Amino acid sequence: MKTGVIGLGVMGGAMALNLHKAGLLYQVWNRTTAKAEDIASQTGVSVAESISSLASECEAIIICVSKDEDVLDVVNEIAKGIKPGSTVIDTSTVSSDTAKQAAEIINGQGGQFLDCPVTGGSEGAKNATLSIMVGGEESTLDNVREVLSAIGKKIIHIGPTGSGQACKAVNQVICAGINQAVTEGLAFGDALELNMDKVLEAISAGAAGNWFMDHRGKTMLAGTYAPGFKLKLHLKDLDICLEMADKLPGYDLTLTDVTARDYEKLVEMGHGEEDISTLFRLKKA
Repeated sequence: MKTGVIGLGVMGGAMALNLHKAGLLYQVWNRTTAKAEDIASQTGVSVAESISSLASECEAIIICVSKDEDVLDVVNEIAKGIKPGSTVIDTSTVSSDTAKQAAEIINGQGGQFLDCPVTGGSEGAKNATLSIMVGGEESTLDNVREVLSAIGKKIIHIGPTGSGQACKAVNQVICAGINQAVTEGLAFGDALELNMDKVLEAISAGAAGNWFMDHRGKTMLAGTYAPGFKLKLHLKDLDICLEMADKLPGYDLTLTDVTARDYEKLVEMGHGEEDISTLFRLKKA
């Protein structure tokens, strides 16, 4: 299946390379041309002249961008060139309402749309072990399962359009809580002047063990915060979650709100481009 990728950042670039390994990558496009040319040089595929031209050439089109407005801008360009029967797969993290709006645009041109946000961080993208949460028609998913299998290890059909993004919102809320717990706990241990290497070894094997601590514990204790998932992007996601919660009568995402406010402080301090584990900075202060 001829597959194009639009958006070649840390996640999208890794997805493109894995699609190439599977023999599926056909074209790429990125707002910053240099990134597209880099992927093209590694894979031998062509850089599309425009989003609409990529859409006219590909049977499956993966989007991986940062914001709701970016998704809709890309979708509107795809709609100018998409062939009937082709499928747009949006792996970005946006609101359920945006996913529904995007689906309406693509369906109106005879295409199919799936909201397919992912989780697993940059490591998951690189190793093709992402978990993919799918919203849309199950028959559409079946048609592009080969494509999704090239970038992820677990593919779960959640429900109709928008359900994938709603599931990702749940994921981001839980990630916010885990980040708070791990950074606060490790800062507490550090304040107690414990040998933190031994602390990590001990608690990782027990009930407190989790992916975030395994992958970010040592780096945050070393004071390095190279982005696996940028804090400013998680803040954007948490704001989406809070907006969704506001629409539920009497519902309150207390911990998510606290985390978002902490993130805002870190952005003001100039740490928005760092990994979300930079929250450790506030816990140590």
